[in-house]
Amino acid sequence: MDAATTASELGVTTEAVELFRSSDAIDLHLESFIWHRIFGYDLNRAHRGGLFGRSFFGHADFPTARDCGLGGATWVITTNPARSARGRRRAFEHNLRALRALLDDSPGITHVRTAKEFRAARRAGEHAAFIGIQGGNALDDGIEALELIADRSVLRVTLIHLTSSRLGASSAPGSSRSAGLADFGRAYVERLNELHVGVDLAHISRRGFFDAVEVHDKSQPLFVTHTGLAGVYEHWRNITDEQLRIVADTGGTVGVMLHASFLGRRGVSARTVVDHLAHIVDTVGEDHASIGTDYDGAIRPPKDLPGLWTLPRLVEEMLARGWSDVRIRKILGGNALRAIEALRG
Repeated sequence: MDAATTASELGVTTEAVELFRSSDAIDLHLESFIWHRIFGYDLNRAHRGGLFGRSFFGHADFPTARDCGLGGATWVITTNPARSARGRRRAFEHNLRALRALLDDSPGITHVRTAKEFRAARRAGEHAAFIGIQGGNALDDGIEALELIADRSVLRVTLIHLTSSRLGASSAPGSSRSAGLADFGRAYVERLNELHVGVDLAHISRRGFFDAVEVHDKSQPLFVTHTGLAGVYEHWRNITDEQLRIVADTGGTVGVMLHASFLGRRGVSARTVVDHLAHIVDTVGEDHASIGTDYDGAIRPPKDLPGLWTLPRLVEEMLARGWSDVRIRKILGGNALRAIEALRG
């Protein structure tokens, strides 16, 4: 669809659409694969919502990613904590094979591992798909389990998800949020560093965050791929300015997510999302803000951002604030790509 038609449908300027499409935008966190696993959600069919309207899933898929101009994304494999450690490892091995096969068989999609491969895929007109793990307990039956991702097929691991694990404590209610990272979790971070697999500190308890920072290789960037900012809206899921500064000091980046209840109390919109991005810029500069939507992660996004196809509305809001094209391009994908390149080239 041409930019003018898309702009008319979204109620934004053609400039916003063209800027989004030309920015090699990167979404740091997409959960769509979990629904493919559970009930066969077709990632090769365009979706515009699901059974529950804009809630839970129906936000993202491969055709929409390609057609809207999303340059790349991390498509994640989420861990089921109810399985045994051996069961989680086996499930991960199966799911990694399945996701890689799906990416290989999908038109216009290329599985990439590095910034160099990302750029090559974009030159070829392909959507560049990274793979991530949501929940390091997918591979927690021993440090040697991490050899499964020694080939760098996985870009990063979100250490902790919504439940505490052998690695450490979650920030979620019901977890011991005063608890931190276990000794095994510390060794796990050190091994991820050795493998140049990114350490993602979304979801971890605040004490666990600082424990991970303590052992993390200072030469590698940290990621918080999908979060809100406590400086805008205090919430158990959001990171503080102190945490934000630590990520920035490593050359890392923070992706703002789109779950409305984590971003504000009421009336959350694209403007609210940009408020969170603006807080990052105002606190640590424009080189550390990114987008990590968490689309298809059982979230309820703002009403004006029901799926990938609406992301140019964020650009429109940034332009309305007088932000430069340079800043906007950094936030849409440049900052994420710089951190990925620092991690593994």
